[in-house]
Amino acid sequence: MKKRFEVCPAAELPPGERTITDLNGISVGVFNVDGEYYALKNDCPHQRAPLCMGKVTGTTSVEHTGAINWEDNGHILRCPWHGWEFDIETGRSVFNPNKVRARSFETTVEPADEEPTESEADCSSIPDECDCGSSADEPPVATYDVTVEDEMVVVYL
Repeated sequence: MKKRFEVCPAAELPPGERTITDLNGISVGVFNVDGEYYALKNDCPHQRAPLCMGKVTGTTSVEHTGAINWEDNGHILRCPWHGWEFDIETGRSVFNPNKVRARSFETTVEPADEEPTESEADCSSIPDECDCGSSADEPPVATYDVTVEDEMVVVYL
């Protein structure tokens, strides 16, 4: 079973930013790429460099001789030691995606995990009837706005 780790509030990690944190003894980089969150082990599979400290960039592709394209801007992580490039979304190496891969982890945005407060846990004290003056044929209905606040970026290891 995977273990849940709350990394930071989503509002504190805007698009294009990253944070590097220790989760249960494993250094993990969490990235916001265009509003989606991804986590990679901070360990380059080439020579164990701190991969997540590398530059977030794009990469080049060659369509045909003389036609070089710049693509995937902001989706590629370049190792700070030797320049190996990895797709942040999959952890796959750009030059050899089927054989070289940085370890990635499931990442989501979820409400913060909080213990229920006494008022949330004790719903039995809410009376079945109200004294609002309404007749039994027209039961009162009160509505309230509900929002989820303090959403957290969560990584599962």
